Amino acid sequence: MLILSFPKFNLEFLAWFGFVPVFFALNNKSRKHAFFLFFITGIIFWSGIIYWLVHVTLSGTIVLILYLALYFAIFGLIIRGPTKHSTPYVLIFIPSVWVLLEFIRSHLFTGFPWALLGYSQYLNLPVIQIADITGVWGVSFLVMMVNVAIVEITWSAIRGLRPRLKTVVILLILSLFLTLSYGYFRLSWRPVMNTRNSIRISVIQGNIPQELKWDKISRDFIMERYFSLTKEALRDKPDLFIWPEAALPVVLQEEPSYFERVKDFVKETKTPLLLGAVTLRDNFYYNSALLISGQGELLARYDKLHLVPFGEYIPLRKAFSFLETIVPIGDFTRGKEYTVFNLPTANRLPSAKFSVLICFEDLFPDLSREFVKRGAGFLINITNDAWFKKTSSPYQHLCASVFRAVENRVFLVRAANTGVSGFIAPTGKIVSLVGDKFGNNIFISGYKSQEISLSKQADSFHARYGNIFVTACLLFVLYGLITFKKRL
Repeated sequence: MLILSFPKFNLEFLAWFGFVPVFFALNNKSRKHAFFLFFITGIIFWSGIIYWLVHVTLSGTIVLILYLALYFAIFGLIIRGPTKHSTPYVLIFIPSVWVLLEFIRSHLFTGFPWALLGYSQYLNLPVIQIADITGVWGVSFLVMMVNVAIVEITWSAIRGLRPRLKTVVILLILSLFLTLSYGYFRLSWRPVMNTRNSIRISVIQGNIPQELKWDKISRDFIMERYFSLTKEALRDKPDLFIWPEAALPVVLQEEPSYFERVKDFVKETKTPLLLGAVTLRDNFYYNSALLISGQGELLARYDKLHLVPFGEYIPLRKAFSFLETIVPIGDFTRGKEYTVFNLPTANRLPSAKFSVLICFEDLFPDLSREFVKRGAGFLINITNDAWFKKTSSPYQHLCASVFRAVENRVFLVRAANTGVSGFIAPTGKIVSLVGDKFGNNIFISGYKSQEISLSKQADSFHARYGNIFVTACLLFVLYGLITFKKRL
């Protein structure tokens, strides 16, 4: 049920009771059994979620699944005592444990915040509005709380524990009522689109197969594909074109003639272009985003800050050098600056300020929040998910972008090589996507243009104060561990 609640099945309602069977199975189990029960559950879940990683590495996929399943196992081990001798406090304690484990998973060993429980609700707009206060963690908390409440209500009814049953029902109804009330309130807000404070953007989805991206014979084909699509999009008179991650099929400094072609093309269109490229400086390679003005001048550059471990670099290379034979690993260097791009606009004040999230950087809430705090009025995610073929991977990736938009109350624009590319409103609503007449969004070439508002509400609570909700969960867990000490 948990697997089916995520893309591309999108049966998000299943997440609200997906844990119920395993919670019932936990009854009267020893610590050892609880650990292995949830470990097996984790293996099943992660196998169904990140199966697409086998297109890159089979052995690496197995290792990652086993590692991620450990978080399920630890969760089962911790909650085993409280569920055995439950009180209404488990409605807070168990979801808090889950949130803390998700938070740790999102940061430990540089982090893997994929398929957080809250992400399953990315299409459930009324529910996810609380993310501008709690971050995605609040949605994960609420979904887990409902799972726990179902079990508590069932056990209380069977055992005739009416006071506890009443308390659990009241807490559950109150939590859902407050969440939905806030959600519909936020969704009712309709910003006025002011042409003097808006910008039209065209995202270009080149759909370049991964096996061709660095093929020397295919370089001219790739360039012409992007030039052709951009010329088509020019009819929409955009203020900015966006090409995906590593759209330039060469290392910029090693083959400068290709970059010169791009700049000459931009001069012809008289429209600024943001594109991804691999750059080389002082013998170090960077995964970069480059902004070129309508006059063909390089205005600014952003170097990716959060690299993919064992993908773009090897942590502790000497100790893990053997991994080069297991997974395809690049040799990139981490950037140093939180770049906020300033896009000059001839007839609009103020100028458009934005920041770029490259590849899976949009999975990390703190990174997006830092860009917004530094002045970014909207966010752009350029990525290449072609590695994972026609699977659910790009749609699972899209979930994270939805939450970054809501958490910071800004538009988020996605330009992906093979999709999913499009526009996400500050409410998390997916406004428009690149697609064909059959409704396909991935492994098609095309473009999409959209007007987005630069008008910004006051910074969201989450943008200002960060992970206060996670801190609250930590306190709830500490209190619970003290309370349940004898039972654990």
